[in-house]
Amino acid sequence: MDSQLRRGVLDVCVLRSLCDGDSYGYQIIKDISPYLTLSESTLYPILKRLEAMGCLRVYSVEHSGRLRKYYGITETGRERIKEFLTEWEEIMRAYAYIKEAER
Repeated sequence: MDSQLRRGVLDVCVLRSLCDGDSYGYQIIKDISPYLTLSESTLYPILKRLEAMGCLRVYSVEHSGRLRKYYGITETGRERIKEFLTEWEEIMRAYAYIKEAER
């Protein structure tokens, strides 16, 4: 998969994982793992990028004597998901057009 396309898909998958409630890094990876492979070294730059874009809010909570960083989706993040779905419909039309050439 093209790296830019993959990046966009990963961003939206991370946002989607937060639609059901706030979460932390390790749990986000577990939630996404049935659908695609995502490592910590890939996740954390995505989270920082999404936070910088205003798609996430971030806060810390003490857990077992340590602070755990939690992420929650913002309205901007929800809008990004909607935009992605619209864009994906266009990609699927292009895919169908390209696929016709194989006949």
